[in-house]
Amino acid sequence: MQAVKRIEIITDALEMRELCRVLEAHGVTGYTIIRDVIGKGERGVRMGDELTDVFKNSYLLTTCQADQLEALVEAIRPILRRRGGVCLVSDAYWVKH
Repeated sequence: MQAVKRIEIITDALEMRELCRVLEAHGVTGYTIIRDVIGKGERGVRMGDELTDVFKNSYLLTTCQADQLEALVEAIRPILRRRGGVCLVSDAYWVKH
């Protein structure tokens, strides 16, 4: 097993492409995106059933090395300021196959 930092981001679906560019620019090449995430936060209820992505949220899950974390989070922060959302970071172990 390898110790990693787990990063979970929920924000506007429209920001997912930008988030992926930020991840790749910081050496993070793998991620999972779950679309049409519903819930309630500081911007109110997001139901995920709108006709366009304008009012939809998506969830992005990825990992990085501890030495990548600070720069990556600082690059993500402006996106969250602009659109709102949440970024959670926790310790995890990657089980390599």
